[in-house]
Amino acid sequence: MNPRISFGHSPSRLFSRRTLLLLAAFVSLLNLQCSQSPSPPASSQDTGNQPTIAHAAETAPAIKVSAPLLASNETFIKVAREAMASVVNISATKRTTMQGQQNPFFDDPFFRRFFGDELEKRFQQPRERQEQGLGSGVIVSEDGYIVTNNHVVEQADELMVLLGDKRKFPAKLIGTDPKTDLAVIKIDASGLPVLPWGDSVNLQVGELVLAVGNPFGLNQTVTMGIISAVGRANVGIVDYENFIQTDAAINPGNSGGALVNLQGQLIGINTAIFSRTGGYMGIGFAIPSQMVKHVMGSLIGQGKVIRGWLGVSIQELTHDLASQFEAPDTQGALVGDVFGDSPAGKAGLKRGDIIRTYNGTPVKDPTHLRTLVAETSPNSSVAMEVWRNGKKLKLNVSIAEMPKDVASLSKEEPGAVQGDHALSGLTVQPVKPGETQDGNGVVVTQLEPNSLAERAGLRPGDIILEVNRSGIRSVQDFEQIVSKLTADSAVLVLLQRGRGTIFLTIKP
Repeated sequence: MNPRISFGHSPSRLFSRRTLLLLAAFVSLLNLQCSQSPSPPASSQDTGNQPTIAHAAETAPAIKVSAPLLASNETFIKVAREAMASVVNISATKRTTMQGQQNPFFDDPFFRRFFGDELEKRFQQPRERQEQGLGSGVIVSEDGYIVTNNHVVEQADELMVLLGDKRKFPAKLIGTDPKTDLAVIKIDASGLPVLPWGDSVNLQVGELVLAVGNPFGLNQTVTMGIISAVGRANVGIVDYENFIQTDAAINPGNSGGALVNLQGQLIGINTAIFSRTGGYMGIGFAIPSQMVKHVMGSLIGQGKVIRGWLGVSIQELTHDLASQFEAPDTQGALVGDVFGDSPAGKAGLKRGDIIRTYNGTPVKDPTHLRTLVAETSPNSSVAMEVWRNGKKLKLNVSIAEMPKDVASLSKEEPGAVQGDHALSGLTVQPVKPGETQDGNGVVVTQLEPNSLAERAGLRPGDIILEVNRSGIRSVQDFEQIVSKLTADSAVLVLLQRGRGTIFLTIKP
């Protein structure tokens, strides 16, 4: 049945007198009740006798906030305001030439006969295409120097900078450093707001920080988080990694933006995120201000980055290696090789030394040492504490400038690969002339599949230079030393792998 509205019809007989009296009494009672009910206050927009509506938000009391919390809120507001004024939006334009696509009609002889080759050339003329990328930058001087990431400005043909006050300036590229993913650009302006530098060396995990940038082109975006870790390395982003890790939201477009502490100081340049989706997942990385200042100063002053050079091949000190070298712990960097005529060689550093301190700073690991050396000015005299044969030794070294042809040699080599093993199942042969510096050693030519030696990390092509600190001059030397090993003896092997040398510890 469809619903319908029924209207009442007039009754067939008159209401009784009693019914009318009851109806009049009910109406009188209703009027009396309405006159006693309070009316809501009229708003400024009410006119005449229009009804008014009272909202809960207008009548609810304000929440009382403690003074310390209000002070913290004001701190965030002040820091964010100052940081936003110093963070800029960078638009990088890259021009590329696209070749016209081949049309299948031009392969038809009948078509070419009527239209000739000129029409084909017209269709295949190269076309210019512009690719535009957005990033962030931080003003580091009142006269217009700006620090950003190398990947923001890399191969750009045109750079435009949008300031916080909406002014736009073309920018000039001063220099880049792909090894740290930093770059410096400059705009023709003066009196610009600059953030003070903060101390990134003594940062503590848990400190509150703000990340400021332009994610997805949304200018002047501020997010808050904490420092999740410091000295983060082996991330695989750049050659020199000593990142500040933060959970402050960092998204595409934030690259080159500022990471600031609650004192309003610049402690890092946001550079990358860890993500499985391309967006924020709570893990962001910033280049510490200590490294930024060093790279920026070199690019502005010399047009390139000048790094210090020690001249060693280093590797991580594992628990097994620490035991072999009688070290008290795994702190420091194990020297796998010392390059000839290098600062390390001249200072008396030897293969197997463990560098514990550098210029008074405790060395955490090989990555930390590489960063410390790189940031040292050439010709500087540096004191080092070295662990050698179970004893402390102090050395002074004069740091040199890193040459281009040996920069790759000073990279950290892989650490020892753990596993039970014996040297059975290993096939070696004499080295060829020129394979080693002094002609000593034996070359690993074959490893039994899944053998203990293979699982320990030995590879075909490795050159064994020492076994348990004894030099190997020939295959006979190797066989003689190996014949003295017992099934439960731990073995320390020095290998030449590629252009570097590493120690490999072998446990039964």
